[in-house]
Amino acid sequence: MPTVPPASKAADAVDVTALLERGRTLASPVLRAAIDRLAPPMDTVAAYHFGWIDAEGNPAEGDGGKAVRPALAVLSAEAAGAAPEVGVPGAVAVELVHNFSLLHDDLMDGDEQRRHRDTVWKVHGPAQAILVGDALFALANELLLELGTVEAGRATRRLTTATRALIDGQAQDISYEHRDRVSVEECLEMEGNKTGALLACACSIGAVLGGADDRTADTLEKYGYHLGLAFQAVDDLLGIWGDPVATGKQTWSDLRQRKKSLPVVAALAAGGPASERLGELLAADARSSDFENFSEEEFAVRAALIEEAGGREWTAQEARRQHTVAIEALDTIHMPDQVRAQFVELADFVVVRKR
Repeated sequence: MPTVPPASKAADAVDVTALLERGRTLASPVLRAAIDRLAPPMDTVAAYHFGWIDAEGNPAEGDGGKAVRPALAVLSAEAAGAAPEVGVPGAVAVELVHNFSLLHDDLMDGDEQRRHRDTVWKVHGPAQAILVGDALFALANELLLELGTVEAGRATRRLTTATRALIDGQAQDISYEHRDRVSVEECLEMEGNKTGALLACACSIGAVLGGADDRTADTLEKYGYHLGLAFQAVDDLLGIWGDPVATGKQTWSDLRQRKKSLPVVAALAAGGPASERLGELLAADARSSDFENFSEEEFAVRAALIEEAGGREWTAQEARRQHTVAIEALDTIHMPDQVRAQFVELADFVVVRKR
């Protein structure tokens, strides 16, 4: 897995778990209240997706995700000199959009597991996954616009722009599955849209609600965009080599979906015997009528070729590079030292993780 340089001394005192938990704790009541607005059975389906109930409707304490985006949104309010609570509507709005995308992505990708439990479309059917996803997107904008302030209008514009980029990225991702070759540049553009845009919004939306000017918000978005690319690079590594016990997904999950993720694309671009053999196998896979019945060993062969061609190491290095660019962006704007340290520590956490 990729590693990052040690954080600064100021960041050493930051408790990332506490930072993530703060974002979750502040956002959770508002998020639950928003879900309560949904008409039945969408409220129940959404509650299942967030891990609050099980498939039978009984209370549960499922894995609600890492809560990185709410933590960043709350922290960005403090970067603008506002109280963390000011960022909560933005934190919830971003989390709603993120989960809108997860509900739809799981259906489009055919993923049957998320966070160690069956996905919504598998439990409640495709129609509910689509409807609840749509409802979460509408709720996100509703929550912000209800604030009725100029800052809320600015925040909504940033959120809708990020959402459109996210959808563009998903469309690119799907189209790439049916192509034999995708360039590294195309893959980075897709991942910048699919992951970077919304994480960038999370890093600025609290600051915007707190009255930050556009320069500050844009710079925080730059940090978040490159952090998103680092995040996705790590996700791509986990999508092939991640431990299913930690990730909650199948072994070789991205290979099973024929995803043109960074390790695959970098390996195909590298040249050499392993790269050429990988290209031949993936081209044959695209024509195979028996792909869904491939054995573990067949996917393991493809993963080994990706690693031999250098795709795994290149992606780890790219995660480190994007992490560095993100941290450097923070140096161009003024914010309290402790807030900067927390941004740095969250970036370190995103790049060094196992799920």
